[in-house]
Amino acid sequence: MHGTVIGVLRGGPSREHDVSLKTGAAIAANLPPERFTVRDIYIDRNGTWHDRGVPTTPDRALRMVDAVLLGLHGEYGEDGEVQKLLERLGIPYAGADSFASFRAMHKLVSKEAARDAGLLVPEYRYITAKDDIDAGVREIIRTFHQPVVVKPVRWGSSVGVSIVGGYAPVYAAIEELFEQGADGVLVEERIVGMEVTAGIVERLRGEALYALPIVEILPPRDAGFFSAAVKYTGETREICPARIPQRTARALMANARAIHAALGIRHYSRSDFIVTPQGAYYLETNTLPGMTEESLLPKSLMAVGVSFPDFLSHLVALSLDAPSASENEPKQVFSDAKD
Repeated sequence: MHGTVIGVLRGGPSREHDVSLKTGAAIAANLPPERFTVRDIYIDRNGTWHDRGVPTTPDRALRMVDAVLLGLHGEYGEDGEVQKLLERLGIPYAGADSFASFRAMHKLVSKEAARDAGLLVPEYRYITAKDDIDAGVREIIRTFHQPVVVKPVRWGSSVGVSIVGGYAPVYAAIEELFEQGADGVLVEERIVGMEVTAGIVERLRGEALYALPIVEILPPRDAGFFSAAVKYTGETREICPARIPQRTARALMANARAIHAALGIRHYSRSDFIVTPQGAYYLETNTLPGMTEESLLPKSLMAVGVSFPDFLSHLVALSLDAPSASENEPKQVFSDAKD
């Protein structure tokens, strides 16, 4: 056994179970073996924990672990639930704490935080229950250009997101999300522009909130946007650094720092934006970005010469060390990304 024992959590009872398996496997494979011993902890679709293939309880699976890296995505992984469990058991872990995870995962809460922080956000309407669909859709048709973006308020990886226009299609899209178990639906004006993402890593290279290069996302033309269907297939092109002016890149980095701090996130995050002639519109923040071969954060790390093993070692160090540096970061925001 070498050095620190790291539990890698993957799987989970979410719609992103399969992607989580890949992220967890990539984390486990890239933790430097001369420094760390990996405990691969699997959580099945029903929420049962497994240690070395044997069903067990979370406290037993974690009793020999020094710290945890989370390869989970979606519900239970990114919404603060597993973080509450780890906090209750006193297990150090990398990434946002339970409260910040909930705030970032809840798209309405995160958009309101972004707006309060001075970022541009698309106009939106929130529908809380099936009984409110008709009145909500009528208002949406009156006030928004069509088509609009319909998304579940607390799912990740663009699962359940659609772009539809007109009363009947918008109504049907919202109704289907409620039937699939969504606990609220957000309908946004559609912003057309360049899709980009901006990563933040705390205390990297001497900076409180180190901003990684902006990644430009080019989904296949027929996909229409960076949907769940094309996120992990290799069909989408990513260009790092993005083909944008330096002034725009600096503005996006400042906004990524600002929302990281505004949501109270610690250690690392990745925020998504759409760049238009009117400015950069904030979409959402990922507190547990994917770590697969197709994922965006490892590509932006590679662009500045940070290897994946070194990044994971850095996360372990953060998890075992002091609280977030976010509170010390100046809240300077540039909502104008024009050049």
